Amino acid sequence: MIEIPESIVFALHAENILRGKVVADVINATYPHRFTWYQGDPSLYSSILAGRKVESIKGYGSYIDICFDNDTHLVFCDGTNIRYYEKTDKYPKKFQLLVAFEDNTFIVFTVAMYGGIYAFHGTFDNPYYCGSKEKLSPLDKKFDNHYFHKMITDSGKNLSVKALLATEQRIPGLGNGVLQDILFNAGLNPKRRINTLSEKEERTLLSSIKDTLEDMVSQGGRDTEKDLLENPGRYHCILSKNTCHEPCPKCGGKIIKEAYLGGSVYYCRDCQAL
Repeated sequence: MIEIPESIVFALHAENILRGKVVADVINATYPHRFTWYQGDPSLYSSILAGRKVESIKGYGSYIDICFDNDTHLVFCDGTNIRYYEKTDKYPKKFQLLVAFEDNTFIVFTVAMYGGIYAFHGTFDNPYYCGSKEKLSPLDKKFDNHYFHKMITDSGKNLSVKALLATEQRIPGLGNGVLQDILFNAGLNPKRRINTLSEKEERTLLSSIKDTLEDMVSQGGRDTEKDLLENPGRYHCILSKNTCHEPCPKCGGKIIKEAYLGGSVYYCRDCQAL
């Protein structure tokens, strides 16, 4: 799933591969998916994108924006997978969108559970997309103790730490995936109420958010996610579906997996006691 580390790392990597390529054709879904969202009629994507040259690729929050000349964009978001193919490769049988370039390479978009693929000129009036572009990233220096404390106080007293960080798009791109290691490094249980946090714990949590995300970015994304060439990231997730059966790396205790607020949470019952 695309979260902050993936949007940043993916954009940097993909720009090196795709920049300068010109779109030759767009092929619509060979396998329609009811939870794939488009901007308008996807059958018009060819008329929007054909002949356009890739100028840059930008990542913010859970969105990745392929920017073409003539103020044209192809944006995809959390839940959408994209893979790059060389000119010697054959088209896969099932996809939700395929963009072919003039050099006969191509990219393929697929959606597993849900996802968005949006082609447009100019602006895209989508609140989640706009929020990802406009809201302050936790990796920004301006996202400081004062900013974070105000976010906490403005959010209400009864929220849990997970609800604060990973719901309502308060921090676009900080989702249930990166949340696990952030809270483990901060020593906080995901169900801990924010009104019980001390000033020191608030500062520890903010430091963990910044440090954990920076580690994920510097190591090329999480090892649970893949880049444009299907290579996994080099950041080894401490808590994930791949490690939940292993002992806690700090104390050797039991890692708990529970369903909470629309997704699974993982935590050490000793290091992150409620």
